[in-house]
Amino acid sequence: MWVIENSIAKFIEVINFLIIARVLFSWISRDISNPIFRILYQLTEPILAPFRSLLSKLGVGGMIDFSPILAILALDVIGNIIINLL
Repeated sequence: MWVIENSIAKFIEVINFLIIARVLFSWISRDISNPIFRILYQLTEPILAPFRSLLSKLGVGGMIDFSPILAILALDVIGNIIINLL
């Protein structure tokens, strides 16, 4: 059981790292032709898009994109719930 719990925790840790890397990289460059940014975008957009859509429907947003913060918090909560259920 420890292997499954550790795998879930590491997977969420990697996804969180990719989201943070995307945010930091977007401050440096938004060049979509850059292969690093393209990979980060492709890996994280399926996670961030639903949160961005939700925030848009709630009228939250503007110049600052809060979807990475919300995604990281949600992933941590979901990961903790899954690990506690095991």
